[in-house]
Amino acid sequence: MRAEEDLRRPGGIAEVLGLRLWGRAWGRPVFLITEPLPLIGHIAFGVIDRGTNVLQVRPTTLCVLSCIFCSVDAGPRSKWRQAEYLVKPGWLAEWVHRVAVEKGVMVEALIDGVGDPFTYPWLPRLVRLLKSTGVVASVAAETHGETLSKALIDELEEAGLDRINLSIETLDPEKARMLTATPWYNVERVKEAAEYVARETSIDLHVTPVWLPGLNDEDIAEIVEWAYRIGAGKRWPPVTVQKYIRHRYGRHPPGLRELSWEEYWQWLRELERRTGKRLSWSMEEWGMRYAPRIQHPLRKGARAKLQVVGPGWLRGELLAVTLDRKRVVTLLSRRTRLGPGDLVVARIIHDKDGVFIAKPL
Repeated sequence: MRAEEDLRRPGGIAEVLGLRLWGRAWGRPVFLITEPLPLIGHIAFGVIDRGTNVLQVRPTTLCVLSCIFCSVDAGPRSKWRQAEYLVKPGWLAEWVHRVAVEKGVMVEALIDGVGDPFTYPWLPRLVRLLKSTGVVASVAAETHGETLSKALIDELEEAGLDRINLSIETLDPEKARMLTATPWYNVERVKEAAEYVARETSIDLHVTPVWLPGLNDEDIAEIVEWAYRIGAGKRWPPVTVQKYIRHRYGRHPPGLRELSWEEYWQWLRELERRTGKRLSWSMEEWGMRYAPRIQHPLRKGARAKLQVVGPGWLRGELLAVTLDRKRVVTLLSRRTRLGPGDLVVARIIHDKDGVFIAKPL
């Protein structure tokens, strides 16, 4: 690939634009993103503002699991990904600060992503930097728990992490290995780490299993009981059961059907009745509220002059930036031979929540 070859050259155009080759994972290049590449505009990395006081902060696309229900096709067995990304922690914290200041509110930084945030090598440093911005009231991070350890948990507590959102779909070791498609995944070790968080640290634990109809129905009830028993929910709700949603580029286990929201809520109410545990929460109980959105210079249907930076996240995509370096854009490139530094005029075909996709004209 021309883009990757250019990135190998010291001082190449892509490196100047804030993207450089960092390593490889599962045969895919891993790129480090830093200044001046903007961190708003992409679904896989950076900052996403959805009009509340919670900002999604995405430092990595990496995940070491290959869950059979993964909505973003993460991990070693990915079929759609052509590149992975890491964002330099200081640059990411700076963009969180910029966005929060423009919104005019104190924010929660929710470290999530199309990978597992706990694969990020600088997670404690990122937490510490976010807390030092003066605009971040709390920091939470999501994980499947595969890289949790007492040492890392202690380091994150010292850095100021407020909450861990733990996605765990079963407590059965054999089924856990099947659902994660990972022979070495040890759910007992994950449970032990989660119980340490809940009982021995100031970090809150919020348990967030995905309900996979027909695959883990009874497991969800067991997880709910376990979460309440170990003391999850010191400051925030203890459990939220996530609805399985099919995505175009996600994984779809045979026979797993996506239910309607009406079916989901009916099942959840019945689960609450069976377990005697509350499982639905208001925005106020989460400390969430609507807040002004930041303004974007791009709109669906508009023409934009872009500069190519390097390979995109998925096959058939490139990373590009606006010439003023204010937004990053996914450029669909199936029929083009563009490379780092090339200029292209494109039309914006998607602009939801400040995430931009464009097609060359």
